[in-house]
Amino acid sequence: MTQAPPRPQPVDTAKKVRTIVWILIAAVVAAGAIWFAIFTATKPAPSSAAPAGGAQLVREDSHRITTPTTEKAQLVEFLDFECESCRAAYPLVEDLKKEYGDRITFVQRYFPLPGHRNSGTAALAVEAAAQQGKYEAMVAKLFDTQPQWGEKSDSQAATFRIYAQELGLDMAQYDASVADEKTQARIRKDATDGNALGVTGTPTFFLDGKKLTLNTEEQFRQLLDEAAK
Repeated sequence: MTQAPPRPQPVDTAKKVRTIVWILIAAVVAAGAIWFAIFTATKPAPSSAAPAGGAQLVREDSHRITTPTTEKAQLVEFLDFECESCRAAYPLVEDLKKEYGDRITFVQRYFPLPGHRNSGTAALAVEAAAQQGKYEAMVAKLFDTQPQWGEKSDSQAATFRIYAQELGLDMAQYDASVADEKTQARIRKDATDGNALGVTGTPTFFLDGKKLTLNTEEQFRQLLDEAAK
């Protein structure tokens, strides 16, 4: 009598996705010279750029995506919108923001990497949107659509402009912001601080000034639990 083949074990999709997220984050490779060094190669350093010895983890104009009434801690993330690991971590960060945002200030800073052709262009689009109060909306848009525009060898500036239109931005103001040296300097300032603080890949998290080495979601939550007490 022929035996029926064994039934395949059900796959825990959520667990598999979480595992992939942490593999990606753990596999972040040191980047050496980062995008801002290339971006500024033919430009004079703006006076607002942080000197090597004066790096700051959080600045007055840093993007704070939570504003707790009573702050227990700060979680700072350096990210690249073309980075697959950042995209993989984005849903988790959004969940953590909802869970801990009433006690922890979540801060995001730009860190475009040199291996990503459109990482700097994406950061410009986000900062231009931020100037119209649409920072988080553009971040979500770029991560949602990253498979369509990421890893392209040609400029995706026109694609990002379409996204800006879809978000209802004032396009004359958007175009002016993207072309403005002050917008570019704003991104360089974040990248300069990150480089001086030892950031070499993305996403990189700092909790109350301490650079985190993360291996699991449980470890991340435990650290935030302790910091939020």
